[in-house]
Amino acid sequence: MASHSDTLVTVFGGSGFLGRHIVSALARHDYRIRVAVRRPDLAGHLQPLGRVGQIHAVQANLRYPESLAAAARGAGVVINLVGILAETGKQTFDAVQGQGAGAVAQAAAAVGARMVHVSAIGADANSSSRYATAKAAGERAVLAAVPSAVIMRPSVVFGPEDQFTNRFAALARLLPALPLVGGGVNKLQPVYVGDVAQAVAAAVNGRAKPGAIYELGGPEVLTMREVIEIILQVIHRRRRLLSLPFGLAKAQAMLLQFAPGMLQLTPDQVELLKVDNVVSDAAKDAGLTLQGLGITPDSLEAVAPSYLWRFRKTGEFSNGAGSERNSS
Repeated sequence: MASHSDTLVTVFGGSGFLGRHIVSALARHDYRIRVAVRRPDLAGHLQPLGRVGQIHAVQANLRYPESLAAAARGAGVVINLVGILAETGKQTFDAVQGQGAGAVAQAAAAVGARMVHVSAIGADANSSSRYATAKAAGERAVLAAVPSAVIMRPSVVFGPEDQFTNRFAALARLLPALPLVGGGVNKLQPVYVGDVAQAVAAAVNGRAKPGAIYELGGPEVLTMREVIEIILQVIHRRRRLLSLPFGLAKAQAMLLQFAPGMLQLTPDQVELLKVDNVVSDAAKDAGLTLQGLGITPDSLEAVAPSYLWRFRKTGEFSNGAGSERNSS
């Protein structure tokens, strides 16, 4: 593997779920990595992912352009991963995923850095979801500032620290039934976090088409119902799946948007569930996919048992005998 030790990569938002896997992938390619986050003191877990001195964290805030400029200074490549799933205070979708993405791109442009921006499948200026419209606005702002930027749009990302499969597994441990918003017929293409990290690393390595938008999905298109059934199978539990009409789900979300942790559901998230979240035929035809980057994606069924075992009643080495998988 060629050494890239002379290249500095600044990763905005690199301390989160996806960020730590991207930082690890870049470290294996021998890049020097600067992780730009609001709280550098909480990014210490990234240090063991590379050799001594290879990874360091700096403070940056999307609302302060001077901090973005300082974080981008000297970088050959800038990666933007900053995003939120729900709005809180000043952390609005537009501020973070729209204007914020543009501000990072402007900092990259000012130092002549290449850029990789992670957005999401479903980014759409005409969407009824504010999350989706902000993602689309962010893409436009990034390409306006850095026309050669590579945009990565993953479907729902799963992996050991995700807020997706772990959330449903935790709910299944607590509740006798799980709700399916809209009947759970919306389609997803869950993609493994390690595969997304490989795709970003490939773009940093110059293997992606400049200015292109890649759509990243796993090997299977599944309905939400099928996803939850896989999770239940992996954790050896049987639970009733209750269809929740969109109208009722949105009414409940008006209250649950203030709930803590895994119980939270926002009206905007309900809007997102009305639309399929899968790789488009256009992206497949153009080779703007994981496969187009030479990456063979891992399936949810293959990977989930490696980390969801902790939600089984009898632990990691259970074969399911006598577990709740066989209960009524």
